[in-house]
Amino acid sequence: MFKALVIEKDDAGYRAGVQQVDEAALPDGEVLVRVEYSTINYKDGLAITGKSPVVRKFPLHAGIDFAGTVEASEDARFKAGDRVVLNGWGVGETHSGGLAQKARVKADWLVPLPEGLTTRQAMAIGTAGYTAMLCVLALERHGLAPGMGDVLVTGANGGVGSVAITLLAGLGHRVVASTGRTGEAAHLQALGAAEVMDRAELSAPGKPLGKERWAAVVDSVGSHTLANACAQTRYGGAVAACGLAQGLDFPASVAPFILRGITLYGIDSVMAKPSVRMPAWERLARDLDLAKLDALTTEIGLDEAVQAGTDILAGRVRGRLVVDVNR
Repeated sequence: MFKALVIEKDDAGYRAGVQQVDEAALPDGEVLVRVEYSTINYKDGLAITGKSPVVRKFPLHAGIDFAGTVEASEDARFKAGDRVVLNGWGVGETHSGGLAQKARVKADWLVPLPEGLTTRQAMAIGTAGYTAMLCVLALERHGLAPGMGDVLVTGANGGVGSVAITLLAGLGHRVVASTGRTGEAAHLQALGAAEVMDRAELSAPGKPLGKERWAAVVDSVGSHTLANACAQTRYGGAVAACGLAQGLDFPASVAPFILRGITLYGIDSVMAKPSVRMPAWERLARDLDLAKLDALTTEIGLDEAVQAGTDILAGRVRGRLVVDVNR
């Protein structure tokens, strides 16, 4: 028996809570992992609260991320004692996930934890940080280099935004952070933001083309914010879009794309191939300032995860939430 945050839906309604569950109830998979840490992402908040139909199989253990140690493996790529990390693949949506003390998953879904990272640090990074790295890699492939101009990061106080600021600043870029919590400006500047702007400048309907301001953009917000970010991106620049905190819609025009030649990259972290994941995690281990990562991380216990799901949707979470599933 072990503890897990179980999501259920039946005639009594939709609910989430920590329960004792039997290992025999875990889904099929080649690798059994003793989970050490998980995390709370925006998608976890949607799943825990039921605000969006993220979970499509019941009952199910929440948690789209986890890091831990292999307990048993039927796959030659992993053996007992190996440290591993998992992000996405429908875990916490259609397959029981990481807000539990144990998880059984497919071997193809696991990434060996890079040297230099602990399992706690891996979950301080989590899907949010891994997604931020995928955004940075996309912008670098486009040609972004330090000194080319300001890089905008929207949703700056969120998990993706916080790690994106830290990564980009550490790589030598001048970062402008957009947030609805301007009272957190000092915190964002400590992470590396050179300038903090109120999200109200971007979140309302705007013009098809605005003043050219950004060499590149990391956007986790969507909707009008993404449309305005595109409208203000410099000629030949690029925008990496990875989130929908403001909305799924994209009320934009083709003007920035055909008059300024900008590029919009869609960033998917859920189904990304191992050949994409491995370089991202290696770069995180190499490039991310772990002291700054610690500064933007708060640790909670498994019993606090349900409330944290509500808090992250309400915008009350700053940076990253790590869940110690064993306390």
